[in-house]
Amino acid sequence: MKPSTPVLTAADLRTQQMPAPAERIAYGLADQQFGELRVPVSGKPPFPVLMLLHGGCWRNHVGLSYITPLAQWFTDRGVTTWVPEYRRLGDAGGGWPGTLLDAGAALDMLRVIARTEPLDLQRVFVAGHSAGGQLALWTASRHRLHSASDLFQPDPLPVRGVVGLAAITDLIEYRHGPPDSCHASVDLLMGGGPEHYAQRYADASPAERLPLAVPQLFIHGLQDTTVTIDTLQAYAEAASRAGDVIQLLQLPDGGHFEPAVLTAASEGALNTVLDWILEEGFNPA
Repeated sequence: MKPSTPVLTAADLRTQQMPAPAERIAYGLADQQFGELRVPVSGKPPFPVLMLLHGGCWRNHVGLSYITPLAQWFTDRGVTTWVPEYRRLGDAGGGWPGTLLDAGAALDMLRVIARTEPLDLQRVFVAGHSAGGQLALWTASRHRLHSASDLFQPDPLPVRGVVGLAAITDLIEYRHGPPDSCHASVDLLMGGGPEHYAQRYADASPAERLPLAVPQLFIHGLQDTTVTIDTLQAYAEAASRAGDVIQLLQLPDGGHFEPAVLTAASEGALNTVLDWILEEGFNPA
């Protein structure tokens, strides 16, 4: 079924009204290892926290700016947001394992930030768009990594729940696609295919790490041709069989970018995410 209105394109993201600059905090020494922190100016602290990871096929041609309007929307409604930049393909130290290690280090940085900011570290959620969705889902399972893993980090900050926004969930499956597509970035990220790096895929692909043992909510456009709905449905079924609590909110008129942008197509689903984060308990139906 064709959408009633045209789906958003990457060019449309550049026409968004950008929020005021946020405080930038370094979590490492590389130029890309920083995050933008937005703390609510009203409400009752300590505030729940949403770490929001941008996408872009793990490549450095896309940065965090396009997802900052969504971060500001959550902050205006009582949620502290932390939007990390991270080393990507094309950056020194990007790819395996730096890109994933940065996502973990940015999350753990919240412990340091909480020393001076009113953050509720018992209510930390991670959301990610597209490739950032893979990183977000991965953060929830870090505590089960073997100490010999390239991705191991001691005492990772626990995650209360994960929100996938047009999320890539299965690196082994997703790597199959045209050579100039986002799919082709998987082998570059991982250093090769699973036939050569089986343990890397086992350590990094959300589909290989089930159950994640945290609730997961997904927003996905039915018109998405970058990450098609069938791949998410397969993941959701596998996650449910493994015992995870999953909720999938489908956007009939949404493409790849609507889940990460407040539009008429996505507003209802994003409000559902907001309600979950602000509730004392995180227990989706």
